[in-house]
Amino acid sequence: MKKDRRVVITGLGAVTPVGNNVPDMWKSIAGGSCGIDRITGFNPEDLPVPVAAQIKGFDPIAAGLTPSEVRHYDYFSQYAVAASLEAMKQSGLVSGENIDPLRLGVYIGSCIGGLKTFIDQTLVWRDEGARRISPLFVPMLISNLGAGNTAIKTGASGPCLAPVSACATSTNTVGEAYLAIKYSRADAIIAGGSEAAIHPLTLGGFCNCKALSTAENPLEASLPFDSRRRGFVMSEGAGVLVLEELEHAKARGAEIIAEVCGYGNTCDAYHYTAPRPDGTITAKSISDALSEAGFKEGESLYINAHGTGTPMNDKAETTAIKIALGDTQARKARISSSKSMTGHMLGAAGGVELIISALALKEGIVPPTIGLTSPDPDCDLDYTPLKAVKADLDVAISNSLGFGGHNACVALRKYDE
Repeated sequence: MKKDRRVVITGLGAVTPVGNNVPDMWKSIAGGSCGIDRITGFNPEDLPVPVAAQIKGFDPIAAGLTPSEVRHYDYFSQYAVAASLEAMKQSGLVSGENIDPLRLGVYIGSCIGGLKTFIDQTLVWRDEGARRISPLFVPMLISNLGAGNTAIKTGASGPCLAPVSACATSTNTVGEAYLAIKYSRADAIIAGGSEAAIHPLTLGGFCNCKALSTAENPLEASLPFDSRRRGFVMSEGAGVLVLEELEHAKARGAEIIAEVCGYGNTCDAYHYTAPRPDGTITAKSISDALSEAGFKEGESLYINAHGTGTPMNDKAETTAIKIALGDTQARKARISSSKSMTGHMLGAAGGVELIISALALKEGIVPPTIGLTSPDPDCDLDYTPLKAVKADLDVAISNSLGFGGHNACVALRKYDE
């Protein structure tokens, strides 16, 4: 088996609370715009959470879905397919034309899957009985259909996976796609994650385990690394990248956005919601990704932190970064949490944050952590408060931590032949 092929990014696609395509999203992120607002679509009066980061103005038909697909897809699947179509259009890949369908894969995960479908059909069962449940209930519900429907839509007949690792899901999908291409299991993979789980049921569950911010002001709700932080803000959407073997991309003249060059994947094996406080296992995922990327002292590093704004996460992640890099190098790193603007997209977070990391490398811009006006003394690294800064970056990593102790880190490099 041929090993150690280089893997690059040739396409990006996103549906987010700060833009329903990548150019709009990046403009918002670089400009420090916040996608968090008062909850719409249902009455949150019986919940202690008045805000969320919801998708706004999404048009699935304009994004490339047919009316039939819109009727037959849960929202998470619509977002996944829309983001994938955008990424594939940018990449220029067309299954059966410039890539063998059997060498084109899809790795798209979702933390929760078709929640709205599940709730709607549960109410049908309760009120009308089992005979009235939709025959589309299962295919709209199950979390692998973001990947499955994307494969159908794009004609990708190669490896297709839909891992679930909570909020590390789409960092794992991109990392595993990188390995599959590196070790010649595929020539290109559409990789990322999608989520559509903002509902009183999930808000209530996260509230009652004390994970969500209860702030009334949307601009003071998601406060990573700030001493005032009290929890994360739920979000939704999708982030998808097209990963491709370098020589395959060069042969067809594709634009190369960045190179994927490292991946770390560990588990705290500690607690089902809380991170390991000493940060050691998270640090291993970071150091593994950086080691594989060949990161060396003197190179300029950007870290897109998991940075949820929960008291335990931000402190433990800060500790992990210091362990992985050493205190001196950690203080030189440029770090930010884009969740300060997007909220926490659960299974889609890693995909979106890797897109942001790739564009930070390409454009030489470190996105800000907005709202960071009262830094926590325990979070004492450079978290790029309030405004973006220009920087000539060599390497970027994106960290993701999930319930169950999942830690994932993917490393990118500015592309250099």
